[in-house]
Amino acid sequence: MLTLRKSQDRGYADHGWLKSFHSFSFAGYFDPQHMGWGNLRVINEDRIAPGTGFGTHGHRDMEIISYVLSGELAHKDTLGNVKAIPPGDVQRMSAGRGVMHSEFNHAEDRTTHFLQIWIQPNVTGIEPSYEQKGFAEAEKRGKLRLVASPDGAEGSVTIHADARLYAGLFDGAEAATLALDAHRPAYVHLVRGELTVNGTRLVAGDAARLQGETRLTVADGKDAEVLVFDLAEH
Repeated sequence: MLTLRKSQDRGYADHGWLKSFHSFSFAGYFDPQHMGWGNLRVINEDRIAPGTGFGTHGHRDMEIISYVLSGELAHKDTLGNVKAIPPGDVQRMSAGRGVMHSEFNHAEDRTTHFLQIWIQPNVTGIEPSYEQKGFAEAEKRGKLRLVASPDGAEGSVTIHADARLYAGLFDGAEAATLALDAHRPAYVHLVRGELTVNGTRLVAGDAARLQGETRLTVADGKDAEVLVFDLAEH
């Protein structure tokens, strides 16, 4: 079964310096029908205005992934990491028993557009850690490239959660198929463009929840960038 969630049905918050769409209940947005999907808890599509950002704040017992779409995200944390995250990089922070960090857009003339993703871990109280890897466009062109997994398979970043995240770029005749376990939920988030997912057309910001499916097919893209989550029941 596939359930479509339209982009405009997401929660939205405008803080001036930050404009954010919430796929699931977050902060001031609450929808009991959208509290998460499997162990996926948060997908926030954030746009940070030039010269602004999130001040130092804390997290614990959460796997946090940042996926930058345009601009650059500056990251600083209490683990000693001071990083710049450009488009194409996937950043993973395991908050574990506690970490403080800040995220900032230092550009004076460009908005930073990124996805903030939270996945509930399968272990708690661990030592917090950080990982960042770049994935070239060629690795994602016309295929679903594994970018996050529990075992770091295929050069993906390692998350402490029973979940796998794939990223792909599709245009024209490009298509890909992914085998799914019918007993596990899956989630498709279309980052940009247009794409057909198991016969259903999605446009930028749309998502599809899948349950009981054994196969995912993405095709007929129009400048599409997509994220696919293979998740655990929670």
